Amino acid sequence: MSDLNNFFNSFISIILKMSIYDVVDIAIVAYIFYKIYMFIKDTRAEQVFKGIVILLLATQISDLFKLHTLYWILVNAIEVGVIAVCIIFQPELRAGFEYIGRANFKLFEKNNKKEEDAELNKMIEEIVETLYSLSRQKIGALIIMERETKISDIINTGTTIDGDVSRQLLINIFIPNTPLHDGAVVIRDYKIKAAACFLPLSQSKDLTKDLGTRHRAGVGISEVSDCLTLIVSEETGEVSIAKSGKLYRNIAKERMSNILKNNLRKSSTEKTLFKGGIFK
Repeated sequence: MSDLNNFFNSFISIILKMSIYDVVDIAIVAYIFYKIYMFIKDTRAEQVFKGIVILLLATQISDLFKLHTLYWILVNAIEVGVIAVCIIFQPELRAGFEYIGRANFKLFEKNNKKEEDAELNKMIEEIVETLYSLSRQKIGALIIMERETKISDIINTGTTIDGDVSRQLLINIFIPNTPLHDGAVVIRDYKIKAAACFLPLSQSKDLTKDLGTRHRAGVGISEVSDCLTLIVSEETGEVSIAKSGKLYRNIAKERMSNILKNNLRKSSTEKTLFKGGIFK
């Protein structure tokens, strides 16, 4: 009991000695942990993160109450567990470092974006018209909108096109039994870079069994990059979008247009140091 009293006395003593710098330090660390939690929320890493927190608390409690055997087991489990977590959750760690690497530390943003916005709006209009034209005809399609994370390895698996984005070209690519219809189209910098590209399949257990290879490929590429994946089902004509490993199904035409504008416009992704920076 005396050890417990000493612990609380020491804790209160530390609180009373804290300076403004200590408060700022704690606030920064708390904010970082909050952003990490929000980043892994609703992913398989969330449960592991909770397990690690419980394990750390159990380790401190066993040390406090002099449970030497349990403390030894927990300490050694943590040492091995760190390596295991790095191996098992390599995709999540990679995505996290890519997220940090996409941070923009410019102090000011450019104000003149009229020409870029006009080009973006034209491209989005062509893509949306393509999606819902194919949807009405129940022709399958898979379009990857590259953003900050470059996916040249995916582009290299397909046939290089490097053409302007137009509904006529896109529809012709996905017409059944044509040379390029099987695979994904990748769009980079307002250009159709390649077609018939191969994508990694998602192994997520959250996807329903009625989803085929096209949807699993679309979700799979969104798990390893920040791209947007646009999918048209050839069975139902349903238009879906995948982002960050999540699939949003049966998207209406107007909503799809708004989603693309909000996610592709640079003002929404290029945060300045004063407007969100690394933790947008």
